[in-house]
Amino acid sequence: MPPFTVLHVCMGNICRSPMAERMLARAVQERLVTADVDPVRADELVHSHSAGTGGWHAGEEMNPPAARQVVARGGSVDGFAARKLRSDQIDAADLVLTATSDQQEYVVALRPDAASRTFVLGEFGRLLGALDAAALPPTGVTPDAVYARGTALVEAVHAARDGASALRTDDLDDPWGRGDQCFDRVADEIEETVRPLAAVLLS
Repeated sequence: MPPFTVLHVCMGNICRSPMAERMLARAVQERLVTADVDPVRADELVHSHSAGTGGWHAGEEMNPPAARQVVARGGSVDGFAARKLRSDQIDAADLVLTATSDQQEYVVALRPDAASRTFVLGEFGRLLGALDAAALPPTGVTPDAVYARGTALVEAVHAARDGASALRTDDLDDPWGRGDQCFDRVADEIEETVRPLAAVLLS
C-alpha cells in the first residue's frame, strides 16, 4: 500500500535510472512546496528508487556527470548507491519506468505479472500527455489519496497503450562515457516525464 512506489531501471544504475529517481523525488518536493506542504513528507507520498539490470556497479556512487545534472536541477545525490535489480523490488513497485525497451523486456521476463505497470520512461510520458487526468480519483496530499490516484493513473496509461509496443524514440540514450552535453539532453528527456507525473499525482 502507500506510499506510491516508482522503480526506475537502467543497465548499470549509475546514470539514467538514478537521475530519474532523484529528479522525480525533486519534482514531488516542488509540488508539495507549491501546495504549502512540508517537502520532508515527500517520501511518505511517493517513494522513488532505482536499480540496474546488471550488478557491475553495485555499491558505487552516481556517475559524476549524472550527479551534476541532479544537483544542477535542485536535487540531491546524498546516500545513493547503485543496486542490481531484484524481483522483490519489481513486486513492490506500483510503477516501473525503464530507460529502454530492452530493459522493459528484462523486467517483464523476470516478473510477467508486472507487464501492465512497466513502461519505457519516454513511452509513459508520451501516453501521459494524452490522458484526461480529470477522470482519475481526486487529488490530495495524503498517502492514501496519492496512492489511489497513482494506481489509477498507471491503469489508465496501460489502457491507453492498448497493447502497442514502445517506440524507438521512447528510449533514453545511454550517456555513460559521453560528455556533459549528452547528460544534459538525457536529463531534459527524463524531466519531460517525471515532472508531469509529479504534477498529475499531486496537482
